[in-house]
This record gives sequence, C-alpha cells and structure tokens, in this order.
Amino acid sequence: MFILENIWLILFIAWGLPLTFYRSKFRKIVYQTDSWTINIKPYFWKELKALFGNMYPDNRNYLKFRNFYRFYLIIYLLLFVSYLTFHKNNTMNELKIGNSIPSFTLPDQNGNLFDINSVLGKKNLVIYFYPKDDSPGCTAQACSFQDQFEVFKEADAVIIGISGQSVESHKEFAAKHRLTFTLLSDEGNKIRKQFGVPTNLLGLLPGRVTYVADKTGKVIYMFNSQMQATKHVDEALRILRQSK
Repeated sequence: MFILENIWLILFIAWGLPLTFYRSKFRKIVYQTDSWTINIKPYFWKELKALFGNMYPDNRNYLKFRNFYRFYLIIYLLLFVSYLTFHKNNTMNELKIGNSIPSFTLPDQNGNLFDINSVLGKKNLVIYFYPKDDSPGCTAQACSFQDQFEVFKEADAVIIGISGQSVESHKEFAAKHRLTFTLLSDEGNKIRKQFGVPTNLLGLLPGRVTYVADKTGKVIYMFNSQMQATKHVDEALRILRQSK
C-alpha cells in the first residue's frame, strides 16, 4: 500500500540518484575540477552547452557521461510530465464548491460506526482531513477546533476530523488532548480518495483540507493548506458566520 501511494516519489528518487551521479561526473569533466563543490555551484551555461553540444569530441569520458546524462535527464523529464498529467487528472475528481458531500460510514474514536447521513442535510458540516494523529501541526489544528467547539456548536455545525490512522490511535489522540468532537478512522484512505483530497510532496504527505457544507449538504467552502493548520479553524468559522 505504501509503495502504491508513494509511487511517484519512489520513481523520482530511483531515477534521480543515477541522474545526480552522472551529472556530477559530467560537471567535473566540463569544469575541469575534482572538487565535489562543483555540484552545488550555480554554473549552468557551460554545462548546457556541453550537454547539448560536442565541447570535447576527443574526450571519451566526456562523451560517455554526456550520453548517460542526456538519457537519464530525458527520462526524468518524461516522468515529471507524466506526474503533472496524472496529478491534473486526479484533481478533476476533487470535491468542489457546489458539490454534495458523498455518503460514507467510518468508525469513530470509540469504535462506533458513524454514518454521515445522520447529520447530512440537518447540520452545517466542517469536515477536515489531516495527515496524522499527534503530529505538531495536526495537534495544533485539533486543539484549535476544540477551543472553538462551543462557537461551532452555536453555528449549528458539526466538526468531523478524518485521517488514516486506526481507531486506537484516534482514541489515544482524543484522550490526550481532550477532544470531544468526532474523529473518523479512514484506514486505507478510501474516503480521502472519494473526496479527492490532494497529497503533498509527490504523494509522501497526505493533504490537509477542510470542507464546509451547509444544511443542504452542499460544499460552500474549501481550504487547502498543509502549513497553516490553525487557519483551517478561522476560515471555517468565517464562512459559517457569513452564511447565516
């Protein structure tokens, strides 16, 4: 499962290692140095000229590493284009403003099955997907939601946090930080995929996205930010106040 979910990152690393190696060898030949520091110096024009031209036609090492560098660079660029195309196709399936919240059922932190239909169309919903229990950003976000719990309640809104950890992990997380709102265990990330929540860092890091839905079950706002964890709370409250 980990390999499939992070296939692009694995491909980029697997192909990037030999590319880095051959580029290093090539640069040392082009700039006529044995120092490793040439790999981090911002010299590019001569490198490009040597890569696409024939700067040292009688140097066998130059020709060999130039050809290797060309080959790995072309494949790497093709991988990058493929990733962009794949990512674009995936984003077409993302839940968008105006869409209805899909039906789903997941276990909560107490092991009880939670059916979204029990609140869908009856309450305002704040559904937020987060990467991992008890990580610094996710803890700050959850505690911020808890701090504003009564304010959300006054706005007739239900807070629902969803991540891929187990029921046991959610239970420990909720108990440790005294969280009283619903945390759902989406092991296998089936619901995350159903919502089309984007990932970060080439699939390595699950996305942090908040969806606000009104009492008709329609999404009225989305906020996507990995780094601004607590801003998800501020944005959700702002939209709920505006929608009154």
